[in-house]
Amino acid sequence: MPQIQGIEFLSTRVDFYQLSRDPVEQVAVMLARKVMQAGKRLLIVSENPGQRAAISRELWRGGAEEFLANGQADAAHAENQPILLSGSMDAVNGASMVMFVDGKWRADALKFDRALLLFGAEATEAARGLWRELDSVEDVTREIHKQDENGRWRAGA
Repeated sequence: MPQIQGIEFLSTRVDFYQLSRDPVEQVAVMLARKVMQAGKRLLIVSENPGQRAAISRELWRGGAEEFLANGQADAAHAENQPILLSGSMDAVNGASMVMFVDGKWRADALKFDRALLLFGAEATEAARGLWRELDSVEDVTREIHKQDENGRWRAGA
């Protein structure tokens, strides 16, 4: 089984989302909605408790038809949450996908089926370095997503 930095993993897809227009909270909700539509569970990771709380509020907005149920990892019944927000990589909800909203990569992401790295201009160089590092890792596919002037996300260089 392939390894990177001592971490065993299966085949993982890593999606890089370069934030240039919309705030991270808005992009996180858009992506979380797609994860839920695919019938998957999601772990959203940020070291910042304030950022996790802000994203949770955004996920709950939208009324009965639009909200996305979620909870904090340190709350009761965290294992039942389809979307779990945490400061760590412990997916007690059984998530197969992880989203990093603080722009920081964690090598444990390669234990998930899919990892989404959201990053702003300040983290561009780190994201480029990670892109190059993952290029040599077996069973990892990568894709970059950038937002155009109309707000649509496009895959590509």
